[in-house]
Amino acid sequence: MKDKPKVVLSINHDGATICVDIFRRPHGSYGFEEYRRDPEDNTGWFAIGHHAHKIFTNIDSVKNAAIQQVGWLKGFSVPTVSGGAF
Repeated sequence: MKDKPKVVLSINHDGATICVDIFRRPHGSYGFEEYRRDPEDNTGWFAIGHHAHKIFTNIDSVKNAAIQQVGWLKGFSVPTVSGGAF
């Protein structure tokens, strides 16, 4: 089984139906994705942003890109991650 990316930060929009996950891939690069869930249909979270293929070298660059590319994150309080290590 291949190693999967590890989520190092998950930011939920009010209402908990939309979130952005920032993750670290097994080889050390970072990425992010925006997800949505519909509470009325039990299918869980699904990607809506199509950002997961983008590659970033560090936690600061991926956070900045997510803030710029996901509209609701602008002006949102995004937590600080120290070195990306959890």
